[in-house]
Amino acid sequence: MLSIALAGKPNAGKSTFYKAATMADVDVGNYPFTTIDANRGVSHVRTDCPCLDLEERCGDDNCRDGKRYVPVELIDVAGLVPGAHEGRGLGNQFLDELTNADVILNVVDASGGTDAEGEPVEVGTHDPVEDVHFVEEEMDLWLASIVDRNWESIERQSRSPDFDIDEALVNLLAGVGATELDVARTLRDLDYPEDPIAWEDEHREALASEIRRRTKPLVVVANKVDIAPEGNVERLREAADHVVPATADGELALRNAAKAGVVDYDPGDPDFEVVGDVSDQQREGLDRIREAMTEWGGTGVQGAMDTAVYDLLDRITAYPVQNESKWTDGQENVLPDAVLLRRGATPTDLAYAVHSDIGDGYIHAVDARKGMRISDETELAEGAVVKIVSDAN
Repeated sequence: MLSIALAGKPNAGKSTFYKAATMADVDVGNYPFTTIDANRGVSHVRTDCPCLDLEERCGDDNCRDGKRYVPVELIDVAGLVPGAHEGRGLGNQFLDELTNADVILNVVDASGGTDAEGEPVEVGTHDPVEDVHFVEEEMDLWLASIVDRNWESIERQSRSPDFDIDEALVNLLAGVGATELDVARTLRDLDYPEDPIAWEDEHREALASEIRRRTKPLVVVANKVDIAPEGNVERLREAADHVVPATADGELALRNAAKAGVVDYDPGDPDFEVVGDVSDQQREGLDRIREAMTEWGGTGVQGAMDTAVYDLLDRITAYPVQNESKWTDGQENVLPDAVLLRRGATPTDLAYAVHSDIGDGYIHAVDARKGMRISDETELAEGAVVKIVSDAN
């Protein structure tokens, strides 16, 4: 399961985002360090279900009339404050939690209503652009400190005649998710001394920054857009490559209302319908949420996770089945499973994603949409429905 971590300073709305995205019972408060111990839960990314090409919808629990929700892990940890990489606040605890995350959602208070420490201030007082750069810098310095602490080992290894800096750095950085390809591409893009003993702090910091960018890409969630001063979101978009306007409060209210049968709403929808009795005060609140959704195309909570997984991580969704004619498993469930794969993945990759034994016993694959056998090297597309034939079946 892919892992998405929520980063940001205290009181930016991370816990509200987490609660809205998972419907888990967590503390939400208007004070710094509401979250002490990391919360881990299951949320979902949204895509079109292949059942839209069938006469009837698949009926899977994670499919709502053709809207397919694919499980991902969501992590909410303690907020960052300046100096977190040195252990200030709960910084070390937070940053260590990031080691296994595939992508980071940097939740920023777009309203400017909290200062650098997360303390409430008058809306518009604080510049939210500072929070974008601050999180990146803290993460880079945290990773640089890991590199620095272990550099003496790299220097010792370099004295060996068969020393390979790529291999040494892969071993050093594997714990933060760096692959051989990440290290190779990073070194190709950097200027550095051939002898590790000659490396300066600036070389190690440049290495850390580039590795962080490759292994922990960031999506900025411009939260609290419903109260943000005009122009703040546009400035955030100028400061970062991937910015999603959001109202986590609005999403949480809609999910609670949908659970109570008051509104008809699926996560990621651009609008909702009131279907139950509401008070004047509740209707006024829903109208405010609708205004924000109309302006920004939704609440942004689902959109942020979709952007992180499908855009930044460039994943596709594939659907393994046992019956290529009915698109079912052995119990006649239609499209029971959805698997997130890297773009360019093959049927063999899908087989291993289902189970290592299925991959080890892989024989061939069938494109269920076309009803024909496909090459082991075929690159699967978004929405691929595939039967894997394996001697482990």
